[in-house]
Amino acid sequence: MKRISAIASAAALSLLLAACGGGDGDKGSAGSSGGGDGDKSGGGEVAVVTWWEAGSEKKGLEELETIFADQHSNFTFKNAAIAGGGGSQAKQKLSADLAASNPPDTFQAHAGAELSDYIDAMQIEDVSDLYDEFELRDAFPDTLIDRLTVDGKIYSVPSNVHRANVVWANPAVLEEAGIDPEAQPADIDAWIADMEKVKEAGKTPITIGMAWTQLQLLETVLMADLGADAYNGLFDGSTDWAGPEVTKALEHYEAIKELADTSSLTEDWEPAISPVIEGNAAYNVMGDWAVAAFDSAGKTYGEDYIAFPVPGTDGMFDFLADSFTLPVGAKNAEGAKAWLDTISSKEGQIAFNKVKGSIPARSDLTDEEKAEFGQYQQDAMTSFGEDTIVSSIAHGAAAPVAVSNEMNDACAKFWEGASDLAGFQAELADAAKAMAK
Repeated sequence: MKRISAIASAAALSLLLAACGGGDGDKGSAGSSGGGDGDKSGGGEVAVVTWWEAGSEKKGLEELETIFADQHSNFTFKNAAIAGGGGSQAKQKLSADLAASNPPDTFQAHAGAELSDYIDAMQIEDVSDLYDEFELRDAFPDTLIDRLTVDGKIYSVPSNVHRANVVWANPAVLEEAGIDPEAQPADIDAWIADMEKVKEAGKTPITIGMAWTQLQLLETVLMADLGADAYNGLFDGSTDWAGPEVTKALEHYEAIKELADTSSLTEDWEPAISPVIEGNAAYNVMGDWAVAAFDSAGKTYGEDYIAFPVPGTDGMFDFLADSFTLPVGAKNAEGAKAWLDTISSKEGQIAFNKVKGSIPARSDLTDEEKAEFGQYQQDAMTSFGEDTIVSSIAHGAAAPVAVSNEMNDACAKFWEGASDLAGFQAELADAAKAMAK
């Protein structure tokens, strides 16, 4: 687990070096070169577990289903999605099914340390040969391949790349509070000062949702106050979770909590971000899947809403990627491989990410293909190629599932008032001890 956590932190820092290179535009997966419809081996239903059950995520999954039917018409997609942003409910049911040797044909996970639990339990197959068959070693950046490799083996295929350290803001609400929407706060203190202005103007400064959204906000505050190197040190033991640097960040986090609307603490991310979309709140911190929620509400990027890195994290890219696996004992392994072909194909990644708000994991898109994406996503592609990459705690890139689950619980207790700041920090430090074992 320590070895995999090191991959999640150290290798992520080098991911940007090849994020826009290493691909051969003349090559791609079988799906990108015309689909796998010629593959007539097997057939039948392919049960696919995701947590893409609502909003832009569901629409993105529907796009993939359409392309899968075109590329692999001998298989039938079976949507086994389990509702719940961040996948907390899906992971619980999946854990029970895997323990009972009743796996789906393929399931969504997060690339990085989250996979360590499945690898250690020998619940997912090595899919390295598919990287050769689908020519993904040419399509994905070399450092992404390195990041996904554990002891010479690869256990998942990413469908996208997301950024988590994004503030979504309503410029009209900011202007009402006397804040220039184009003047982004330099650090957390300046951001809190702006939130206080919003409160004085009679609007909600910031909204928050259920536990995983609270953990995502926390990781971005830690990034802002610690910087990339010390933040990464939280996962290799070189930064002390119980130390004064973390205490300072938690004090900032507590100050934001005091300014937040807590009416959605049991809600998923979309209800929590709705007040920002509707003009009743100023800020929400969410991954860039949120762009589709604004767009579906008829809002225009740069006019009705803006986005910028969490203050203090400019130049950092809080990385996560959705990946799919081949479970040990899958009933339709050939169908699962066909699904992995579709989600990694250029056609699949472009169609899916255009809807979901993320960017393709493939680095071989042409300028014309990049131009198909919205302005935010084009900006995100540029940032991914230039910024320092750090790994998300809330979304499995930096920490195994057991660790992130315990930190989710600690956040929920803190936001509900069941623990004070000292107790909250102690619980985070206890949860992190598992990464050192």
